[in-house]
Amino acid sequence: MSVSPTRTRGRSPGGQGAGRAPRLYQRAFEILAAQIEDGMLKPGARLTESAIAGQFGISRAPARRALAELEGIGLVVKSAGRGYTVRAPVKGASAARAAAPKEEDIRLISRSSWERIYAEVEDEIVGRISFASWRVNEAELARYYHVSRTVARDVVARLQQRGIVRKDERSRWYAPALTAEHVGELYELRSILEPVALTKAAPNLPPDFLAGMRAHLEDAIAQAEAIEGPTLDRLEEEMHVTLLQYCGNRTLMQAITLPQSLLIAHHFLYRWTPRLFNTEPFLPEHMKILQHLEAGDIHGAATALEHHLKVSAGRALARVDVIRREFHAESLPYLERLG
Repeated sequence: MSVSPTRTRGRSPGGQGAGRAPRLYQRAFEILAAQIEDGMLKPGARLTESAIAGQFGISRAPARRALAELEGIGLVVKSAGRGYTVRAPVKGASAARAAAPKEEDIRLISRSSWERIYAEVEDEIVGRISFASWRVNEAELARYYHVSRTVARDVVARLQQRGIVRKDERSRWYAPALTAEHVGELYELRSILEPVALTKAAPNLPPDFLAGMRAHLEDAIAQAEAIEGPTLDRLEEEMHVTLLQYCGNRTLMQAITLPQSLLIAHHFLYRWTPRLFNTEPFLPEHMKILQHLEAGDIHGAATALEHHLKVSAGRALARVDVIRREFHAESLPYLERLG
């Protein structure tokens, strides 16, 4: 299994400690934790490394790590024999334990083959485009993850759909670097398309949508000096994806997909630079857009969104610059650095 871009020696960006991008074990951990909490995996059920590895298409090392993480938060305990046992909740433990299968491994609900590896491949690529452009080799991708060429092709097709990779003049796949020119072009396109989508979406918003946005923004502003990357991600998603999807124009939303590949890159950038600024500048800008929407001033909201996007390009480049200075990318056989 590959290692995501790792930090070079020196100060952690935004005051954060060293770390790695999310790995495949985390995908297994998140799905398993949700299944346990939702009752799909009942108390007393047994989980083993081999079962998890087989169902999620990963090796036993990340499967072992996923189980250790589940044990760490108290969702499973080591069995007397092999594997781990799902713990019973405090309430209703006896009834749940009685209903749980205990003598056979549980087959986990897993995703299709391409989805098993997609999150990691996306993260590996997005984590590297701060440094350079990268050629993506389908055959090496299939070989590296021990999947078929069809699965690798499905992964690359999804990357293209999300605007992360494109084809060059020789029809070879590559992921373009986040250069000043590229970022500027994407933000310029966003500043044209997104205000149009907002104008169309505003009349279609559910009655409680804006109230929910306000609550989320007010919570973030109240803790602006300690805000974390995932919170910034969610706020960006709510403003630039969830809200705009109410525009009712699928073709327009498809056109927005390419420039919004920046939002995917921000998942990585926010993770490592959540406190690049003393307080996150986009919070008051989002609030201004929201205030116009609440007042029924759709034109004012669209104008505020356009301004927000135009001034955001420089901040995105500042985050890219931090990553470029303080991280290095380890080699992967399916990615070839260009230039």
